[in-house]
Amino acid sequence: MSTKAGWQFQCSNSNCSPLAVVIVPNIRQCQMACLAEIHCKAVSFHISSSNCELFADISNQNGNLEVNMDTVTMVVMDGTRIPPEPTTTSTTTSSSTSSSSSSTSSTTSTTTSSTSSSTSSTSTTTSSTTSATTTTTTTSSSTSSTSSTSTTTSSSTSTTTSSSTSTTTSSSTSTTTSSSTSSTSSTTSTTTTRTTTSSSTSSTSSTTSATTTSTTSVTTTTPVGLEPSQLVVVDVNSDNKPDIIVASWDYSTVGVLLDAGNGTFKALTTYLVGGLPDSVAVIDVNSDNKSDIVVVTYEPGTVIVLLNAGNGTYKAQTNYSVDIEASLGAVVDVNSDNKPDIIVANGYVSTVGVLLNKGNGTFNAQTTYAVGSFPQSVAVVDVNSDNKPDIIVANNDGLTVSVLLNRGNGTFNAQTTYAVGSSPQSVTVVDVNSDNKPDIIVANYGSSTVSVLLNVGNGTFNNQTAYVVGSSPEAVSVVDVNSDNKLDIIVANYGSSTVGVLLNVGNGTFNNQTAYAVGIHPNSVAVVDVNSDNKPDIVVANYGSSTVGVLLNVGNGTFNNQTAYAVGSRPEAVTVVDMNSDNKPDIVVANNGESTVSVLLHC
Repeated sequence: MSTKAGWQFQCSNSNCSPLAVVIVPNIRQCQMACLAEIHCKAVSFHISSSNCELFADISNQNGNLEVNMDTVTMVVMDGTRIPPEPTTTSTTTSSSTSSSSSSTSSTTSTTTSSTSSSTSSTSTTTSSTTSATTTTTTTSSSTSSTSSTSTTTSSSTSTTTSSSTSTTTSSSTSTTTSSSTSSTSSTTSTTTTRTTTSSSTSSTSSTTSATTTSTTSVTTTTPVGLEPSQLVVVDVNSDNKPDIIVASWDYSTVGVLLDAGNGTFKALTTYLVGGLPDSVAVIDVNSDNKSDIVVVTYEPGTVIVLLNAGNGTYKAQTNYSVDIEASLGAVVDVNSDNKPDIIVANGYVSTVGVLLNKGNGTFNAQTTYAVGSFPQSVAVVDVNSDNKPDIIVANNDGLTVSVLLNRGNGTFNAQTTYAVGSSPQSVTVVDVNSDNKPDIIVANYGSSTVSVLLNVGNGTFNNQTAYVVGSSPEAVSVVDVNSDNKLDIIVANYGSSTVGVLLNVGNGTFNNQTAYAVGIHPNSVAVVDVNSDNKPDIVVANYGSSTVGVLLNVGNGTFNNQTAYAVGSRPEAVTVVDMNSDNKPDIVVANNGESTVSVLLHC
């Protein structure tokens, strides 16, 4: 019995799998979902312990998967995939016009949109806060070699340079209009804070690395609307080809690019969602086995749900009011009814909002929970082993992370807060000390540190240990890069234009960072094997130098100098996925400065 190379059935809230994505709370339901989807028979079932680090006992079987956490994966048996891989390419373009009048529920929390005529329900929470911080002093040393820097964009893929550019013009447009009346939801919260002091000693990291510019890959650039802010790559029309969904900030649209089958795309279809769309997720929210779109607008603060019509087009949107300066946290089942719910971060009012799924693709009004000042990054993970996903929030203006434990019916306890560094920007929750308890890792933009908070085991956490990294860390990934079955930390240092690698010592502590020079202002990083040697490589988006950088793994936790690939102006979001069915990972990046998406095919 052999496995089918490159095909896994993935149960998770992510785009990790090239085949199917289903949210389920446990491995048994993943098995059932696999059978229900009629996609595959499975050789084996594995629960991940971290970001797509799916096979702790089988080295690097997660090769071409993107970064995600707490997933269940089944490896597909060779010859059993149903339907088989496509042999023909669809050539029809589809456009859809959607209009809708929506009734909105107004609440004090950022949430993902979906309309509901129900009155918003409020949850009054008393927030008790404990916070303590112990900081270990680390001196960061790094391997140095002289470098000529070059901008690079990351999201795990192969080393290919973009040279030939082909432009696809968007033609098919679908407009959606929504009008809303609001009913209000209020939240009361009292927070008791135990203050603690965190101190950390700066470490010095020497960072030099040569950059090679490659000119051998094929790059396709497609217009998608002004200032694309985020993209998702997933099959939305069930043809087994990954499509691109992108949110465009200044155009107030969500665009859909259907894959034509050879790494090129059909005409762009756009959906007018209004406001400033900041974040997007693609997931089946109404149990019809079609990928729907959930988008959150930063202003005026709306969650918008577009249901999939079945051929890659979408129905009229439904809107749900949240608060201004909202962002999407997660779309995941939090009340064990097998329906994905929406969690948003409401930055301006410092709350998180939870919109429970009614089961037909509509959602209840948000219930809000007070957190720290300006929540920015959200993870939803079971941290106390009760099989209920909890909410973990990085509070950008509050120097804290908040933990809200799930009561089991879709409601949450008041927050407990823990002190971290200044301006926590990105949070990841994963077991880093092999005790089967997920720990918290935070990139602190303002203090140029990474915080590690080890899980005590009952949903509480030890004081942070802070590790000095490069200037202004903006994105963090946690992946085993040296094949010792211990998860390492990889961080994109925006201010110092480096990528830092902190190897895991094995007890939840980490070595000083080794820094590698990349392009100017790296803001997004992916860690994935792009050259099929079973070693995860680093792919980084370099916002300031308009490049994507690929750093190949040498095999002992060190990396070669980056190879830089030119993309569009100011790349902001990067994804690594096989776009042309050749079993090689390609790079997809949203170019915020020139309103395009670039696809770099792996040569």
